[in-house]
Amino acid sequence: MSGPKPFEPGLRRDEPAGPLATDSEPVLIERIRAEIAASGPLTFARFMAIALYDPDHGYYRVAADRPSRSGDFLTAPELHPIFGAVIGRQVDEVWRRLERPDPFVMREYGAGSGTLAAAILDGLRADDSGLGDVLRYEPVEINEVRRTEAVERLGPAARTRRAGGPSRFTGVVLANEFLDALPVHRVEQDGCRLRELFVAWDDAAGRLVEQPGEPSTDALAARLDEDGVTLLDGQVGEVCLEVEPWLAGVAADLEQGLVLVIDYGHQAPALYDPARRGGTLRAYSGQRAHADPFIAVGRQDLTAHVDLTALEAAARTHELTVLGEVSQAELLVGCGLEELVDRVRSNPKTSMEEWLGLRSAIARLLDPAALGGFRAVLLGRGLDPQPPLMGLGRSQPAR
Repeated sequence: MSGPKPFEPGLRRDEPAGPLATDSEPVLIERIRAEIAASGPLTFARFMAIALYDPDHGYYRVAADRPSRSGDFLTAPELHPIFGAVIGRQVDEVWRRLERPDPFVMREYGAGSGTLAAAILDGLRADDSGLGDVLRYEPVEINEVRRTEAVERLGPAARTRRAGGPSRFTGVVLANEFLDALPVHRVEQDGCRLRELFVAWDDAAGRLVEQPGEPSTDALAARLDEDGVTLLDGQVGEVCLEVEPWLAGVAADLEQGLVLVIDYGHQAPALYDPARRGGTLRAYSGQRAHADPFIAVGRQDLTAHVDLTALEAAARTHELTVLGEVSQAELLVGCGLEELVDRVRSNPKTSMEEWLGLRSAIARLLDPAALGGFRAVLLGRGLDPQPPLMGLGRSQPAR
């Protein structure tokens, strides 16, 4: 445990064949090295924040189209518009249960260029839902280029939050593959004590390495205690301390409505299961996943699975009701995916190419080993948990 060590992913060592892009953004590397020289090794959360969110060179700040078929990863909204059309039905049900308020806000975190919102709005129109006439879209996106694209794409339905203006609203909050990119701390159990894995610079190797040390905050051990988790000796895990403050801000603004979180995540016992001895940290580049966060710094995505136990505990703390949790596949089926597929299939204007593209997308959206295995957590305020929302079906009752 003494001294710096290269990144050791453990069971996560499953890189695809072929070379990976390894060149980092040089300005970011120099900034990281300078901060380490001035203040000592960084927490992994600090390193991740710089790599992803640096105002000038962070991965999510540059103009490149990250989530796309030609980018580094592909999310469900980019896979096919039917995903958004189905989610739109869940949004519509919430609007109707709240007696059709006008306006009705749909705030999306990590909005990108508005792909999901555009598909939702198109789906509402195809369903002849009156919600399309009163919906007000708020994209929350740190990339100014993407945020501008989202506003332009949604047209009159879009609005941006004005600083100092009222922020309370009735509506739906969407966070699709957003929480997994919040900065995480990395920890490792060393006998009977918990150690934190910091990011240091190895002059001899000329690269970033992990270096164990005393935890930077007692909150790391406290989170594991609250989750009821004890790591095995040598087991590595990630702890995200950003979920609670994010949800606190959401809860402060939401008067009535739904918070829909879709992401790869687990309840704490599964998240910290010994089978994940090396943790869940992943890097994404060129549509491939790998396990080294210290290459291509600023040019690859970094994610970690979401602690759903902590998310639901934070919801209760901030007076949100945990309505239920299902897989993404169950959510889509419950919200009428089959009916929408039949609509496309029976439309004489649907080409064979369109039909085959839809079938391929559906397979990935429902595959439990792919996007279908993502978890959907539904949190409510002012929503009667009974009967369950359509997306929950009868899979899990409200808790």
